[in-house]
Amino acid sequence: MTSPLLSDPRLIVGLDLPSIEAARALVERIGNGVESYKIGLTLLARPGGVAFAHELRSLGKTVFQDWKLHDIGAQVEGAARSVAEGGCDLLTVHAEPQVMRAAVKGRGGHDTRILAVTVMTSLSDEDLKEIGYSAKAADLVEARVRQALECGVDGVVSSPLEAARVREIAVEAGRPDFLIVTPGVRPAGGDLGDQQRVATPAAALQAGATHLVVARPVIADENPVMAAARIAAEMDGVR
Repeated sequence: MTSPLLSDPRLIVGLDLPSIEAARALVERIGNGVESYKIGLTLLARPGGVAFAHELRSLGKTVFQDWKLHDIGAQVEGAARSVAEGGCDLLTVHAEPQVMRAAVKGRGGHDTRILAVTVMTSLSDEDLKEIGYSAKAADLVEARVRQALECGVDGVVSSPLEAARVREIAVEAGRPDFLIVTPGVRPAGGDLGDQQRVATPAAALQAGATHLVVARPVIADENPVMAAARIAAEMDGVR
């Protein structure tokens, strides 16, 4: 299906659906209205999940494999190498120095860009305290961004509320090309769901985000084509 509606490569739609068949049907329905997709653990772990990611790339889509790798260095290095050799545009790992360095090493000379997950957007300061962190989310994100830059990853995943500070740190480090991918994006008046640290698409971009990850506001809408177009239209005013 070809959609004449506005698309924006900075919009990444999260295919947070229960089956590959449902995800494939949504992609077909949206057509050219979306250029980039995120595939998370639910689909990647299914038989044929990685093959589906490759299928989307063969259709010309930008594909974000959201593995959030977190293991000893040797395992992360091997996994990153496997993903990169198979073909992947964006790959997530947890923002721990050993993990990030291993992922960069495993990626080698392939085009896969490594994104480090700083603090999950579903976590509040109180949640972090319960886990055992004494730092607030903003402070922990800042520390991890500095480590990510030192480890040579291509960008980070952080909430829109921290995007402005992340951009400042990246520019200070001489990395204006550093990717800032923000989940926790909700159109004005949208349901927050399980997200704690959120912003509208325009606000996230104005703060410094380079890419936005949006799932529920598109995939749960009765008309996902129009939902994606509305978000892209809101993004279009910010460059």
